[in-house]
Amino acid sequence: MSYSRESYFKGIVTKMPINEQQRTFSASSNESFDIFLSYNINDKDVVKGIYYVLRKMGFKVYVDFMIDPQMDRSKVTKETAERMQSRLKHSRSLIYAQSSNAAISKWMPWELGVVDGNTGKCFIMPVQKGYETIHSRQEYLLLYPVIGINTLNELRVHNSESSNYSKALVDCLR
Repeated sequence: MSYSRESYFKGIVTKMPINEQQRTFSASSNESFDIFLSYNINDKDVVKGIYYVLRKMGFKVYVDFMIDPQMDRSKVTKETAERMQSRLKHSRSLIYAQSSNAAISKWMPWELGVVDGNTGKCFIMPVQKGYETIHSRQEYLLLYPVIGINTLNELRVHNSESSNYSKALVDCLR
């Protein structure tokens, strides 16, 4: 079981037609999502691949640059925070894209806390090799199950309390 397949997810994006790579999706302000994908903008190329894998699995996924491309990251306003909070509250779960970039994010811990307090369905998904070192420095992340990828490129959830526990992501989100 691998916990990071950065090249796999980036490869998905590079194999897609340009028009599909640049495609965005619209959603009403109170639309519900299966997954809120929390990430650092520096991991955008990997996250885009994760987004497409999750959508192909049948999940409705929120990623700000895909659903709300009009939001300006350089000018965070009260309206931006309210929009994000609404998106978080209308999401059944959250996947936290863990990387060294995530470790410096100010938004990601807040996003994790909102969804954890709302639904309790939060998962860590390593997107960079060596995630264990980063992960152990942020103790609160140890509370959440980790998503890994098996040799068949299936997303599996592993509980930190039991090394024998492995369940398909699809089953965890039902």
